[in-house]
Amino acid sequence: MKFILDHIFVVAIAVISGAALLWPAIAPRGRRATHLQATQMMNRGKATAVIDVRSSEEFAAGHLRDAKNIPLADLANRIGELDKSKTKTVIVVCQSGARADKAARQLKAAGFEDVYSLDGGIAAWTAAGLPVTK
Repeated sequence: MKFILDHIFVVAIAVISGAALLWPAIAPRGRRATHLQATQMMNRGKATAVIDVRSSEEFAAGHLRDAKNIPLADLANRIGELDKSKTKTVIVVCQSGARADKAARQLKAAGFEDVYSLDGGIAAWTAAGLPVTK
């Protein structure tokens, strides 16, 4: 106890840095769908929209079937294009999942009811051997 009191600043820095390292693991990320869940939603017709938020170049290299490309930077301006899907299930896709989480939060704030981000993104999709369209 005496050590903690004598070195309160060092202890505080250690606790704060530990919390900063743990934050990404415990921060709320929204709803995620694995590649298996996303495939089931698409095959059963539950997912009516697949939104790919990668750049046009990344999208051209390969994307999910029937995906609509709206880069994350343009999403706020083009969200009106998706109004028909507000009450339906929407799956948001990016390369690794980080941009999809941001886009999913934007869509949720815009009134979309059922939004998922693809866990692991296209990288996990292709690693699982699932098909992409060029």
